[in-house]
Amino acid sequence: MSENQSVRLLTYPHANELLSSVKAKAMCFSDAHSLQLLARLERLAPTEATLLVIGETGTGKELIARHVHDHSRRMGPFVAVNCAGFSESLAEAELFGHEAGAFTGAQQARPGWFETANGGTLFLDEIGDMPPSLQVKLLRVLQERQVVRIGSRKSIPIDVRLIAATNVELERAVERRQFRADLYYRLNVAPVRLLPLRERPGDILPLAQHFAATYARRLGAEPVRISQSAQQALLAYAWPGNIRELENAVQLGVIMCREGVLEARDFGAVIGTNGEAAFEDLFDTLGKNLRRLLNSGRPGVYQSVEELLLKTAFEFCDGNQVQTAKRLGISRNVLRAQLKRFGMLKSEEQSTTDNPGAPEELAAQQL
Repeated sequence: MSENQSVRLLTYPHANELLSSVKAKAMCFSDAHSLQLLARLERLAPTEATLLVIGETGTGKELIARHVHDHSRRMGPFVAVNCAGFSESLAEAELFGHEAGAFTGAQQARPGWFETANGGTLFLDEIGDMPPSLQVKLLRVLQERQVVRIGSRKSIPIDVRLIAATNVELERAVERRQFRADLYYRLNVAPVRLLPLRERPGDILPLAQHFAATYARRLGAEPVRISQSAQQALLAYAWPGNIRELENAVQLGVIMCREGVLEARDFGAVIGTNGEAAFEDLFDTLGKNLRRLLNSGRPGVYQSVEELLLKTAFEFCDGNQVQTAKRLGISRNVLRAQLKRFGMLKSEEQSTTDNPGAPEELAAQQL
């Protein structure tokens, strides 16, 4: 798995082989929430803790699992299995293996996914779709650390780290008795919640730039620039399909763009038109709320709104002054003066931020 250190980009080693896949083929850690997630992952990776990755389809759950495996101490393989792809009749044989003649069609012995991943990591995606009968057997394997192939009485010891993933809330599935509570607690040792793309907007543009460069290279075209209107459309859209949908939109945009400039219209009707409309709707809604505030007769509206905007932007950027100033489109000196004015800048931070070589300034230059 490759990593671009400037934006911490994760990709599959052979992403071009996954053209028809619904998997997210890249993930970056640029948004403040994503950076917090990355720090958590890299603390968990060297341990043997079982991870339960929770997130919508297309958010990058398998990339997260691969990153954890790559930064673990395990020398064995990484094996990814989609539980939703099991037929219930063959699910047990897929996971635990079978001996020759164990059932019709079993002409030779075959190891299951647990044996294949021995010494490494087994990633079970969409584990919430696992049949109840198989949940019991999986729990037993996790407890005893050994498997028994179908048609055999001999147990085989295994050394496998398990990472499970789901796009459903397993707690609710447990309440509805669709998922075993004892298995849930066995899996939920170290939960990792992966936010949808719409809730980590700081990742949208770096990912779009990555996909634009990737598809321009595949098409043998010149590097593509994403225009300001296109960036606004990307940020305004809700991305129900998450990273995979973003990739599809940028791929179409690269094909349709003219003279190496990707415009909002190039993404197609849903994103290019509705995305811009959604962006305008945000300002329309904001204007309506401001009119309500003004109509209320409340004193000090200007200062209250100014303070709220500054506070929201500062928190959104995780307290990074350089990024906050960039988001607001003001200079860092103006931002610092406003932070002091509203009491948001601690006295010990002022001397650090006055230093042009401050760590956050250097970090921002690397982005």
